[in-house]
Amino acid sequence: MISSVSGQIEDPVKWNWEAYDLGNSEYELVFTSDIEEHWHTYSQYLSSNDGPLPTWFSFNESEGWAKVDSVMECSNQTITEFDPNFDMELAYFEGKVNWWQKIKLNSDTVTNIKGFLSFMVCDESKCLPPKDIDFDFDLSQATAKPADFEMCPEPAKKSSHEENGTGEDKGEEHGSGDDVPDSVWGLFIFGVIAGFLALLTPCVFPLIPMTVSFFTKQSKTRAKGIKNALLYAFFIIFIYTGLGLLISYIFGPDAMYALSVHYLFNLFMFAVLFAFGLSFLGAFEITLPASWANKADSAADRGGIMGIFFMAATLAIVSFSCTGPIIGSALAGAAQGGLMGPAAVMFGFSLALSIPFALFAIFPSWLNSMPQSGGWLNVVKVVLGLLEIGFAFKFLSNADLTLQWEFLTRELFIAIWIAVSAIITLYLFGKLRFPHDAPFEKLSIPRFLFGFLFMVMTIYLLPGMWGAPLKMIAGFPPPTFYSESAGSFGGGGGHSLHVEPRFKNDLEAAQEASVKEGKPVLVDYTGWTCVNCRRMEENVWVVPEIAKILREEVILVSLYTDDLTEIPDTQKRRVELEGGSSLKIKNLGDEWKLKQALNHNTLAQPFYAFEDERGELIIPEGIGYGSGDSDDFLGFLKKGLKASK
Repeated sequence: MISSVSGQIEDPVKWNWEAYDLGNSEYELVFTSDIEEHWHTYSQYLSSNDGPLPTWFSFNESEGWAKVDSVMECSNQTITEFDPNFDMELAYFEGKVNWWQKIKLNSDTVTNIKGFLSFMVCDESKCLPPKDIDFDFDLSQATAKPADFEMCPEPAKKSSHEENGTGEDKGEEHGSGDDVPDSVWGLFIFGVIAGFLALLTPCVFPLIPMTVSFFTKQSKTRAKGIKNALLYAFFIIFIYTGLGLLISYIFGPDAMYALSVHYLFNLFMFAVLFAFGLSFLGAFEITLPASWANKADSAADRGGIMGIFFMAATLAIVSFSCTGPIIGSALAGAAQGGLMGPAAVMFGFSLALSIPFALFAIFPSWLNSMPQSGGWLNVVKVVLGLLEIGFAFKFLSNADLTLQWEFLTRELFIAIWIAVSAIITLYLFGKLRFPHDAPFEKLSIPRFLFGFLFMVMTIYLLPGMWGAPLKMIAGFPPPTFYSESAGSFGGGGGHSLHVEPRFKNDLEAAQEASVKEGKPVLVDYTGWTCVNCRRMEENVWVVPEIAKILREEVILVSLYTDDLTEIPDTQKRRVELEGGSSLKIKNLGDEWKLKQALNHNTLAQPFYAFEDERGELIIPEGIGYGSGDSDDFLGFLKKGLKASK
């Protein structure tokens, strides 16, 4: 069933166009966008495909005329700032903006230039769906351009770079200050950490001195040896980053995100990481086919640049039993990073992996200070294996929450991590041994410090079994309400400021309570597997003044947009939204997505909105996780309460 729904009430951009006769069969086609205050449209030239739709113009071209250059825009009016809707820096326009296309006629029969333009408009908290506008320039009505016509006047609003004179703009507050979003930098750093961990495994660490010695001894000059080692490091980066780009290309950003929240993907990742963890403990060894390594090794004997490339490929293949589990974990974490996520992780991983080969080639004397390979490498491998098993249960928890099995409750999840942390503590202190461990002789200082760290972690997690908030890992365990009891043992109400929504997935009941008690409805668009939702609930909702409002002054209802509860077949349908987008409604979560999209033109979670007992918005704007800290959320609550009265 396909139905059409008109939900886009706001129309904050007005478009006009006019043709100017420049003489000599040339015309200038000028588009003018008049944007309402607090809204903005985006430049044609955005640095990433992971963000909004850029403004673009499509002409019905013919042989009777030709473009002169491309559509131009006013670069002096461009504002480049951090956009919280997409978590990245973007170039956009505010106020009145001109765009123009110069053309030249080849025939006197051309009287009209037609086509359409596409654009997207956003404010600080939400975006409207992309929109197409048909245009038609009547050249017979073209006039000469006025002498005082300014195509690009001075911008009415300058970016915060210019306003404060310090360069401390929103982009720098949120990330790096360039066009790379925060999330990608975070994934890159995650990859670097994973790469350094992979270096400390028995499959990689012993290869460092062997490989560096090969290049320095086989090369005729030291400069040649350094060059070959650097080339080897480059090919390591090239191979692993190429793998990340290939994954991004095959799946694409939307599919990667859809996979990351789907219960089948999470069950698959649980099985994979659990198996990898067991392999690290010595239960079995996961390797790629030996024929792959043999072919790569034989190709490496050719020498030259291609020989070095195949040496790097051989490293990737033979070390897979150690690097594979770490790469798998890193790529799973990158699933929500959009198109650049896997590439960023793999670039960081390979960069860290390649650094020692380059540095030791440049400074070969440093090889003498390297720790000798030995039993400590297996200790690292075992600890990583235990952590892999612990992280595997996070994926099982995601699937359990989505399917509402109520098996892996908060208490059980925390108990598993207490067990993992305690086992690592006992292992590092020499109280446990695994199949490939060397005999324990003495407790080194590094081993003691790591053992102490995991012992502290074990003690910190213990109160979580009885309802402690565990703010340091907020969002990682299941939510406090997903527990064996609603009492003090791990469940809701486990600490005095914990807030439970009055209703879950029952908007009608919330509206009835609103009528009875005379309070506004605060709608919480959330998700079972939404980490940022849990962080809001466990870090922001518990602020005393906020907790009081949520409990006493509003009817709080949580709507889970990833809830898989089936709806009757007669209600299943595809809904076409304005702007060409659509939603397939097949379960309860899809119904909440539709409601959120129609009312707020966003599907981000968490997202909060004030409604009355009829479902009408009390204030038009909502607020999400990216809007700021507890002060911003408290201000939003006070504004909604004031408007409701």
